[in-house]
Amino acid sequence: MASYVGVDLGATNTRAVVGDETGAIHGVARDATPSGPNGIAVTETVLEVTRRACDDAGVAPERVAAAGVGSIGPLDLAAGAVTEPANLPDSVEQVPLTGPLSQLLDTDRVSLHNDTNAGVIGERFYSDRNPDDMAYLTMSTGIGAGVCVDGSVLTGWDGNAGEIGHIVVDPAGEMVCGCGHEGHWEAYCSGKNIPDYARHLHETHDVSTDLDISDPRLGAADVFAAADEDPLAEYTVERVCRWNVIGLADLVHAYAPLVVFVGGAVALNNPEAVLDPIREALPGRVMTNVPDVRLTTLGDDVVVKGALAAALTGGTGDRSQVDA
Repeated sequence: MASYVGVDLGATNTRAVVGDETGAIHGVARDATPSGPNGIAVTETVLEVTRRACDDAGVAPERVAAAGVGSIGPLDLAAGAVTEPANLPDSVEQVPLTGPLSQLLDTDRVSLHNDTNAGVIGERFYSDRNPDDMAYLTMSTGIGAGVCVDGSVLTGWDGNAGEIGHIVVDPAGEMVCGCGHEGHWEAYCSGKNIPDYARHLHETHDVSTDLDISDPRLGAADVFAAADEDPLAEYTVERVCRWNVIGLADLVHAYAPLVVFVGGAVALNNPEAVLDPIREALPGRVMTNVPDVRLTTLGDDVVVKGALAAALTGGTGDRSQVDA
């Protein structure tokens, strides 16, 4: 039976799995993603966790048939690399991926995808229905989406399609996104920015709170945990849900998915608080088909399993294309 590799390169952790042609996983490995001193250090970590996953599966690296990588961006598909990743230090200018993995695995069948596209590939492959029109939305440190339309995963010419977190949901632009632009969905609703949004609402709307909003360690988890008893936390979560509905309605009108799987730490840790308001309000915002909105079936493994599914299917997630 042939073996395949999936790699999840994140800003915090790097993971690799080895699986068979059914998508069953037989070997795993992970390590912290280094913060430098350069991109080669990150590449070496990718190679090391891949070697360890192969060892865990009892498979020699050169016997692997194909590999897929789901990665932080931005990507340079022509170079097979990550270029100037936003969530790693400036000294990490480029992270070569496809070339070094091809050498390690002795195969030219190594595909590179942004992490949300890997997510939609994984959801499609492991779904009972294998739908042709669907999306995977991540609500984590940032917000992004992978989209499959008519059976084709949309990648964009440079591999960076799906930056749905940077659509404008607030034309007033009260919050500035990490990218430097105003009013983006991610500026209000990502795990990284929810605490800053709570501080903004406290300052501009005079909402009382027992949260220590001056504490730089205040996190999105603290805001959600206090939402049942703290006025500011409750108001912040209510506003976050409002922006989420607007953002998801935009995604639905643009791509007409039948189902939207939602993942990322914000959604996984607060499924009812995040998903229930979307399901309730979305029909009043959408003029076309209202999709089935579900929590991801793959949990924290959605990207690494999607990378494995990409290796199996050539990046489509279509089970009929395994090893085609």
